[in-house]
Amino acid sequence: MTDTDERPYQPLLAGQRLGFDAPVPEGGYRWWYLDAFSDDGTAALTVIVFIGSVFSPYYYRARRRGLGVPENFCSVNAILYGPDRRRWAMTERGAGDLDRGEGYIAIGPSRVLDRGDGRYIFQIDEVCNPLPTRLRGQIELSATRLGQECFALDPDGVHRWWPAAPAGRVRVTMAQPDLSWEGSAYLDCNSGVIPLEDTFRNWHWQRSESKAGQGHIHYDATLLNGEACALGLAYGPDGSCIPLSDPGNQGDLSPTLLWRAKRRCRALVGKPEVLHTLEESPFYARSVLELDSGLGRRKVMHESLHLDRFTRPWMQCMLPVRMPRRRLTPA
Repeated sequence: MTDTDERPYQPLLAGQRLGFDAPVPEGGYRWWYLDAFSDDGTAALTVIVFIGSVFSPYYYRARRRGLGVPENFCSVNAILYGPDRRRWAMTERGAGDLDRGEGYIAIGPSRVLDRGDGRYIFQIDEVCNPLPTRLRGQIELSATRLGQECFALDPDGVHRWWPAAPAGRVRVTMAQPDLSWEGSAYLDCNSGVIPLEDTFRNWHWQRSESKAGQGHIHYDATLLNGEACALGLAYGPDGSCIPLSDPGNQGDLSPTLLWRAKRRCRALVGKPEVLHTLEESPFYARSVLELDSGLGRRKVMHESLHLDRFTRPWMQCMLPVRMPRRRLTPA
């Protein structure tokens, strides 16, 4: 499904701008996701900007009480990996700390600016946890153009995904910690009108490093009824995406070390290698792989999400430790 299949319950996602001002329905969500690898291979990052934070224990409880207004559950998840150590920040904020328009979104002290000329400025000002150190600086993403197709992730089209700029470049200039680097980058956007856990049991997502502006992206999801949904795309330097005629074989990786979460990935030939497990929780893992994607051996950013674990009561009790909820604006 592409944006030509517009349905009244799920508005269009792809466009000339990133859609920071788009409406988000009650119980739904919208997020913008950026990741990047440094050119020298020593560092990486991810930034996720949420309206209706899908991993929020506060939003999860509010939806169950019929109070699922997504603007009341916003966050910026900013993570630096290397070169010396990881910095991780995610603080949830309410509607009073959200400001957005066509060309910008601000959540608390952090903001993203869509310059309208192919440049996107992520101004990060967050507090890390569990150690309360500062994470402050700027990430400038450059993309020649935005892709103009979005894709349904489920048969009903209530969850959509837009690979907006899969072959971008970033310049990272951080004040805290003091570091700078440049590298290849990827930007996408997800939007849904119902919670993820109401549709999916799990999913595995991967995108290959954009050498020469080319790479592959895969979504492999399992619905609540056990049905499998798969989507494989090849992207080019102009941001265009076409379905893969041969998505490769899906196979198991080693599970995560502590929580034994399953990981699966796509590869055309050879055995994929887990280079680093960047994030590990009971329901979520982010990893860097190396595999043959059909374009030679490449680094791959990979995630595994287990929503059947996310919804368990013990998991909901653990999450506030990693995701504090704070207010900048007085009530």
